[in-house]
Amino acid sequence: MGLDHPAPEALELPAVLHALSDPQRLSIVRKLAAAEGPRRCGSFDLAVTKSTLTHHFRVLREAGLIEQREDGTARLNSLRRADLDDRFPGLIDAVLRPASPAPARPAPTPARPAPAPARPGRTLARASPTPTPVPAAPAPAPARLA
Repeated sequence: MGLDHPAPEALELPAVLHALSDPQRLSIVRKLAAAEGPRRCGSFDLAVTKSTLTHHFRVLREAGLIEQREDGTARLNSLRRADLDDRFPGLIDAVLRPASPAPARPAPTPARPAPAPARPGRTLARASPTPTPVPAAPAPAPARLA
């Protein structure tokens, strides 16, 4: 049973980026890029089940990132570096570059300034929690008849 791989001209950027978006698959790609030759599926020390590892290799193969070939009962994996560099120049170099630290975020500013501390010996008047009602104006006196 042969394995299907997309032709170099059929590689699509959304599929490649989706395949690289998973940390486990990105780890596989980085390990393949550093390898001297093809690696067996079982040689990747990832903390996932065998079926999950198989799924990750299938996603990478169908996106065109890796080439898999059968060697007896094993599958040998290699990065399709030349095809990827021709189709998406600079992409794999950017992916393999060590991540730079994220820029520091400025400290959040408080919503309102804190009240000034009271001076010793003085107390601050506190606003009452409910407004004091204002008395109504007195009714006008009745007019006198003369």
